[in-house]
Amino acid sequence: MRVDKYLWTVRYYKTRSIATEACKKGHVKINGTNLKPSKDVYVGEKLLVRKNQINYELEILDIPKSRVGAKLVDLYRKDTTPKEQFEALELLKYSKDYYRKKGVGRPTKKDRRDIDEYITDDSEE
Repeated sequence: MRVDKYLWTVRYYKTRSIATEACKKGHVKINGTNLKPSKDVYVGEKLLVRKNQINYELEILDIPKSRVGAKLVDLYRKDTTPKEQFEALELLKYSKDYYRKKGVGRPTKKDRRDIDEYITDDSEE
């Protein structure tokens, strides 16, 4: 089965065209090498899929005949993604979550001074 079709059938991508684009951009790898969307995958191979800033590590257990339901996905792949990947994503969310709300606009002069003061206070310690 083609790698783009496999990723679509096991529900890593919503559409097959999105899976194809991910392959073309180099977000899907086997043994560290980029794949074309038409590359065939076989049972026992390990895929590395970069999606939403997480590197998912998958082992192919079986090849489905068609797109499977969400409850049946675990029959066809084994997710061996380390928990550190998900923890790093959580830290990234918290690092972006600072005191200004989204859509408020550019920082004022006072905001800029407060930010500079905060940064210089941390570097002096």
